[in-house]
Amino acid sequence: MNEASKAGTFRLGDRTVNRMGYGAMQLAGPQVYGPPKDPQAAIAVLREAVDSGINHIDTSDFYGPHVTNRLIREALHPYADDLVIVTKVGASRGADASWNPAQRPAELVSAVHDNLRNLRVDVLEVVNFRAWGNMHAPGEGSIEAQFTALAELQRQGLIRHLGLSNVTAQQVVQAQGIADVVCVQNHYNLSHRDDEQLIAKLGKQGIAYVPFFPMGGFTPLQSQTLSSVAERLGTSPLCLALAWLLQHAPNILLIPGTSSVTHLRENLTASDRVIPADLLAELEAA
Repeated sequence: MNEASKAGTFRLGDRTVNRMGYGAMQLAGPQVYGPPKDPQAAIAVLREAVDSGINHIDTSDFYGPHVTNRLIREALHPYADDLVIVTKVGASRGADASWNPAQRPAELVSAVHDNLRNLRVDVLEVVNFRAWGNMHAPGEGSIEAQFTALAELQRQGLIRHLGLSNVTAQQVVQAQGIADVVCVQNHYNLSHRDDEQLIAKLGKQGIAYVPFFPMGGFTPLQSQTLSSVAERLGTSPLCLALAWLLQHAPNILLIPGTSSVTHLRENLTASDRVIPADLLAELEAA
């Protein structure tokens, strides 16, 4: 059994993927902008991920921009039949590395074509609409025009499945009135649990929930309880944070990112880490 498959599987659209996936954001340069210092090291991470059984990779053409998708293409194309590449649209990058909204329907259409070209595919398996707000939390407001534009591209055969990122529960319901939603990608981890009810609701519908910043993101999780439990279990706090997510809800899919093969292998050890009930309760109360 490969490492990633030890975490079990879940449905993502009409595909079954290992719950331990990989997020490609950190393969770009500093601030997720420009090329990496060592492109060959980035390619090695991608190939190691797939060799370890990861068959769900999260990316976006605004990472870099264009950098991570081109690295994925160079490392992995032609893609394995079981590999599901999930991308997202809804943002752009300024020349100063700023993150800017790109939410007009025409911008979303252009972004989809950028992803198709840079990944070198005829159809994108899953496209998440990344609603605006800020880096860590969604904002209120209608997403009807944007999701309708993506649903039209789906009808044209350019997108197989649609998902959402950085959205409220109300926006999920609105999107579901336009087209099927196969996944929701929001900020969620041991110390940021605003989406508890949404995760449960999606689970009942058979919809995947994909937490971004599962280990804290740009500021790694800091918790005395997390560190204490990790020490008792003989693992690292960040690996324990991943294991907690896997144990927390069966519809959670993980996409921890790294630009290091060593760190990737460390993350994979969370795939079959079982947290005893007493320590799990301790973490839940943190």
